[in-house]
Amino acid sequence: MPTPEAAAIAAELRTAMGKLTRRVKHEDSIPLGQAAVLGALDRNGAMTTSDLAADQRVRPQSMARAVGLLMEQSLITRRAHPTDGRKSLVELSDAGRAALEAERGRRAGWLAQAIEAELTDEERALLARSAALLERLATR
Repeated sequence: MPTPEAAAIAAELRTAMGKLTRRVKHEDSIPLGQAAVLGALDRNGAMTTSDLAADQRVRPQSMARAVGLLMEQSLITRRAHPTDGRKSLVELSDAGRAALEAERGRRAGWLAQAIEAELTDEERALLARSAALLERLATR
């Protein structure tokens, strides 16, 4: 059972991170679900639609629609699976990779500007140290 202090920190952190995440999402130009698919393909390489659905924890039918929309925009391509002729793999196109990098740049750019505008040098140093702690918590 966590201590009351740890529980209070957890509640404040969850609230602050939720607000920050929602604010950063305002910079998005690609719908969240589609950006998540592009990000998964960037991290994992080519995947089947079923694997993408499992990765994103959505129904295969929902993923098939998202894949169709991304293909219509030429952000992903489809190719035959190398070992199973019944399957196909989807992967990022050059345009998809560029769109994903631009999306990430907008998010990071807004956050970097906010950090410069709102935080003192001392607060920036503290935030930099805190990022490593948050990463450690995220991988637990």
